[in-house]
Amino acid sequence: MKVSKSVLAGVLSFFAVGAMAQSTRITYKSAKSTSSYYQMAVQLGEEINRVSNDSIKFTIEESQGSVQNVKEARKRKGNYVFTTPPVLVKLALKQKAMFKKDNPKDYENIRALFPIPFLTMHFVVRADSGVKSFKDLQGKSLLIGKGSFGAKEAKKYMKLFGLKDKVKLINAELSGAVAALKNGQVDGFATAGSYPAPNVIEASATTKINLLSMSDEQIKMTKRDKLVIPAGTYKGVDYDVSTTTLPVGVYTTTNMDEKVAYALTKAFWKAKPKLEQKSQWWKAITPDSIRMFHIKLHKGAIKYYKELGVKIPKNLQ
Repeated sequence: MKVSKSVLAGVLSFFAVGAMAQSTRITYKSAKSTSSYYQMAVQLGEEINRVSNDSIKFTIEESQGSVQNVKEARKRKGNYVFTTPPVLVKLALKQKAMFKKDNPKDYENIRALFPIPFLTMHFVVRADSGVKSFKDLQGKSLLIGKGSFGAKEAKKYMKLFGLKDKVKLINAELSGAVAALKNGQVDGFATAGSYPAPNVIEASATTKINLLSMSDEQIKMTKRDKLVIPAGTYKGVDYDVSTTTLPVGVYTTTNMDEKVAYALTKAFWKAKPKLEQKSQWWKAITPDSIRMFHIKLHKGAIKYYKELGVKIPKNLQ
């Protein structure tokens, strides 16, 4: 049987893409294993494997925090994917804060892919500590994690709220926060993660807790966005909690092939309905959430968003 050149080319192209996809490995730099973001990474890996028929394979790496994730983008090759708030990429490109000793040119190859649930600050205290507001934290102990975004935010808020040097801040690993709270070693802990946060769920299941709520004035002082955690999200917390939130995105670098970036972005949005069934935190993310990025989207991601009919801001193209 005679096969036309166009048909043959199509068949060869199909198998070529298939071969590429079968060998695609993604290294996903996530967060600490006790955080909600590590749990998200596991969910994401499972669902992307499913919708891609196992043609995209995730290897999840634990991280010490978003700053480390960004810094590693300078030296990692291939399909390195990582999570971080957009503001940190912006700081790296402007050689500010924790990136002031780095060469900003080393970060110019970072590209955005898609948004994931936002970071939400939680201030968890033992109910029997008598702490019901930030003012009540004076003279108390608060575990804030070590080198995490949440730790930096907690320190910042203590200063803004007039509590600097009035609260004992403990720089210890968040993995021990729940046990320390339960055993009475600390009065509370601060953590940043999408709600419902696994470590806060665990804390509320074993100890009577309060979640501290911020006033609109306090939230304005932080220069973060407001988010309300609904009453009943955590056991025993039967009131709405006003707190702060910060966007988070998934990034890669220009080392990633355009076809791979396209396939990964497409797989994420195809997987989203199932992800929503696993955890409610995925529901808040929409394609329009890409507007929160401060850096260009990867060309492969742009291709998919255009197919989806998403209006892409000029600064992201």
